[in-house]
Parts: sequence; structure tokens; C-alpha cells
Amino acid sequence: MQRRKFIRNIGIGGLLLPLDPTSISTQGNYITNAANIIPEALQEGDTIGIVSPASAIFESEPYEIAKESFEAMGLKVKFGKNTRNRYGHLAGTDEERAEEFNDMFRDDSIKAVIALRGGSGAARILDKLDYEAIRKNPKIFIGYSDITALHMAIFEKTGLITFHGPVAVSTWNSFSADYLKRLLFNKEAIKYENPVNKGDELVQTKNRIRVINEGTARGQLLGGNLSVLTGIMGSEYFPTNWKGKILYLEDVGEKIYAVDRMMTQLYLAGVFNEISGFVFGKCTDCDPGGSGYGSLTMEEVIDHFIKPLNIPAYSGAMIGHIDDNVTIPNGIEAEMDAKNGTIQLLNPAVK
Repeated sequence: MQRRKFIRNIGIGGLLLPLDPTSISTQGNYITNAANIIPEALQEGDTIGIVSPASAIFESEPYEIAKESFEAMGLKVKFGKNTRNRYGHLAGTDEERAEEFNDMFRDDSIKAVIALRGGSGAARILDKLDYEAIRKNPKIFIGYSDITALHMAIFEKTGLITFHGPVAVSTWNSFSADYLKRLLFNKEAIKYENPVNKGDELVQTKNRIRVINEGTARGQLLGGNLSVLTGIMGSEYFPTNWKGKILYLEDVGEKIYAVDRMMTQLYLAGVFNEISGFVFGKCTDCDPGGSGYGSLTMEEVIDHFIKPLNIPAYSGAMIGHIDDNVTIPNGIEAEMDAKNGTIQLLNPAVK
């Protein structure tokens, strides 16, 4: 399969040139620079397809809990034919995982597709996906963490709005289920804001937002897991147009020096100079490692790159490797308010 040849000698900054979002060009199964496509909403009784595009799950109980969780939301469940396959730590070979993914989008009985889990390995199948079939059969696609690679590739190649949210084996509590239903069933233009839960405390101590730069910004939401996002930079699956986007990020288990390295990648690529706003969710279990707090803190790393931009920015959003994890669309116009720590969708994400 042919890969696009990238601009040489001028670096990745050349990937960030503004593009006309209304034009579509094809290269084999690849559709580049496509206009946005909004998928259809879910209804009770619809069938959701569960795929394993990344790491494997070796026990049976998570499959049962995932199935029961979606049935509790009024949905039917169909597992991909290769979901339980094994290839090392992966859920089957690259070809098997890509075939399963493509089949789900081609299957007219499936109204939405959700990743069973993240882990690693999703980027290995990006050159094996049938983007033409995805574009012609647009449907809801949900997942997070390693699934960020698929979100970015699908958005770049087809323009389909996809959803950074819990995977099938996530904790489907009332918080996460409510956001998914409001967004994907009720067609609500959601306002994302952290829950107020002081408990017995005089002030809120959990799930606080931290203002980096005050102000409001409008733009398309785009982002996901920081390490996975930077891992596909330089490829044809990394978004080429960040102009005016509201970039949101999250991560888990990364040492602070590694976060600094990845933020540096985005800075050197010119991404930060293009965006209109910035939101950092949770970086769960991100610590200095063996260097102790003689190292930079997470706040210092983020502030170093974001404060000088003078764009609206805040951290602490309910996006990440957490139980109370929102479902948020890639590609939908939104307005963020950094002072109040909110993101307001300007249009529904499904039709």
C-alpha cells in the first residue's frame, strides 16, 4: 500500500499548513483532508459492536461485564470475530485486528463501534484500515488511551466525528453512562464541567480545575492521549491542520520528564502555535520517578509550554484514565471557558 511522501528538509512543521476542509482527495483506500461527517445517534435496541484493536484481555469476566453494561443501557452487543484472539500481548495479528475493525464498519446491523480496551498496538493497524468503507458507513466509534491513534487517523483520513470516551471494559458508573447517553442518545450539545462534590470538606478538594490562562476560545475539539498522539507524529495519520483547534490531552503512568519530552515534540512541531485553546485532563500516576521533586513538576511542564501562548487554558478536566470519564467528540465546534473550567459544545455530535 502506498504511503504519502512527506515534505523533506523543512521538518514536521510543514504538516501544519492550513487546509481546505471541503476538499477530498483519495489515494487507494485513503481519503485525505475530508469535510466532517456526523454519525447517527443511538437508540435503545440498537446493536453496538465491540472490537479489540489493541491489547488482549485474557479473562472471560471482562467480556461478560462489558456485554451486561451495554445491555443495561438498552443496547444489543455483538463481539468482533477476532476479539478473543491472541498474538503476544495483542488481541490477534495486525491483519486480524484490522479485519475485525473494517468488518464492523461494513456491517449494516452495527450502529456504533467501541474498543474493548486500549493498551498498545492500535497504531500498528492504521495502514490496514479501509478508510473508504469507514467514510461510506459512518457510525459512532468510542474509546480512549491507545485508541487515540485510531481517532486521529479516522479524523484525518475521513473527517468522521469520533468519540474519546470509556472503552467497553471501563467502569460504567452513573457519571460515565450519563455523559454517553446525553451525547450519543439524546443528541445533546453538552456542557462539560467538573462535578461539585465537597463531601464534608469546607471547599472542593477533588476534581479541581487549575486555570493556566483565563479567557474563552472557540474551535474544533481534537486530542486524546498525549503519548499515543505524539507517537504517530510524522506519519500520514497525524492531523495536518491544527489551526484554531481546542487541543485536549490526558495520560497515565508517564514520568514527568517523559511528559516534558512529548510536550516538547508538540511545541517543536508548531502545534501549540496553531491552537486556539488548551485543556489538560488527568495525568494519572504521573510522577517524577527516581529523580524526586528536584525534577520539574507537572504544573511547571505544562505552564512552560502553554502560559506563553496567552491562549485560554486549564487543567483538571474529567478526561483520562479515571472512573468518572466523560465521552467527548473529536471534530465538533466548542467554546471553552478557562476561568470556569468548562467546555460547551456548540452543536450536537450526532444526528
